[in-house]
Amino acid sequence: MRKNGLLIMIGSALLFNISCISKSKEADSNKEEVRLITLNPGHFHAALIQKVSYPGVSKDVYVYAPEGEDIKEHLKKIESFNARTDSPTQWNEIVYIGPDFLEKMIAEKKGNLMITAGNNGKKTDYILATLKAGINVLSDKPMAINSKDFETLQTCFKTAQQNNLLLYDIMTERFEITTVLQKEISLIPEIYGKQEKGTPQDPSIYIKSVHYFLKEVAGSPLIRPAWFFDIEQEGEGIVDVATHLVDLIQWECFPGVIIDYNKDIKILDANHWSTPISLNEYKRVTNTKQFPDFLTKYISHDTLHIYANGDILYKIKDIHAKVSVLWNYSSKRGGDLHFSVMKGSKALLIIQPTEGMGNHPELCIKANLKVDVAKYAKKIEQAFQVIADKYPGVTLKEKEKGLWQVEIPDKYFNGHESHFEQVTEKFLDYLKNQTMPAWEIPNMIAKYYVTTKALELAKKKSVTGNE
Repeated sequence: MRKNGLLIMIGSALLFNISCISKSKEADSNKEEVRLITLNPGHFHAALIQKVSYPGVSKDVYVYAPEGEDIKEHLKKIESFNARTDSPTQWNEIVYIGPDFLEKMIAEKKGNLMITAGNNGKKTDYILATLKAGINVLSDKPMAINSKDFETLQTCFKTAQQNNLLLYDIMTERFEITTVLQKEISLIPEIYGKQEKGTPQDPSIYIKSVHYFLKEVAGSPLIRPAWFFDIEQEGEGIVDVATHLVDLIQWECFPGVIIDYNKDIKILDANHWSTPISLNEYKRVTNTKQFPDFLTKYISHDTLHIYANGDILYKIKDIHAKVSVLWNYSSKRGGDLHFSVMKGSKALLIIQPTEGMGNHPELCIKANLKVDVAKYAKKIEQAFQVIADKYPGVTLKEKEKGLWQVEIPDKYFNGHESHFEQVTEKFLDYLKNQTMPAWEIPNMIAKYYVTTKALELAKKKSVTGNE
């Protein structure tokens, strides 16, 4: 009896220990699980983060927002992802709606990663409050739309560092295949040579992006919020879309290099101008009946004028760069356009939109006028093999003497919406390892210095009549 009793005691103790270990592992697992918070989602980019599911990310998502159409549109998009027949998601949106949504989010602290994509006039303050509460942040661009926001953003990064948190913005354009290959080819000296320095009159890198107010997202017409047309809430073009372009210049021309905006950046020129939108056009993209009162100051002769366009000319380290942003109402092509040229001592790398390619952009290599084309042609095929090996199916086709097209299979064009998945996966990896490359944070700060400082200059020129 005593022996049996001892065995029972030992067995019970073992079961207790196993149970404790199991619970301990479960607790560790829960601790490691990423729990998303979505704060005041007013832009469709917030929903695109959840177009797919991610390993290690809870299906429960805590949403905090004020009452209005923004939150309704956001939840509709999430539901469409859950309801689709092809690879449906299983997000469970736990929603709080009220004017104190920010305070409620901070008080409850249900998640450990906040997603923000919406009203840019409030975004920087949201980010700072979230970081102070001990929550990581993945933010849509832009994280700052004026000089005051830029100062706050620097405080955000300091707060993140103090609290061992990560703050990151969503740079989808780094994953577009023509841009990826443009960067990779620029790193092959036999093809590209060295990066040209350029001049203010002839920059060595130029990127232009053309966008449209009327468009489709996830197969449905995009309804834009009324505040999207207010530059004090959305931001002007040179502090919004230009964020991507400035980021690409740093990422392509100075890969892995830390940019110090105090020493490495000099704004040379900046301009901005408006896009006219009629009341009927406004009604169509916002699904509303009239212009709201806060847009009155931008209306002339029943037409809304939005400062959505602009350009920035600047020097980054030793090269001259220029970015341009244009917004039109609609496009017959059905998609945004991207143009880019990088100038090397041996070749120009050109991205341009083309017809008849499924609206895919085209990447070409054009021999520099200084180069002996006959000798260059003999070397380029061999040098390009590095790209062909890394990206199976990508080939080089000579279009004419001194000009080659990089032929890219359709499988590499996964679309703008899929790039949000790729950015999120990259950030989740950073979050898991609790680290980012050393250049990411200073380069984010440098990027927003360029855009906000350029806006200052463009506005000053407008006031003085020097546009």
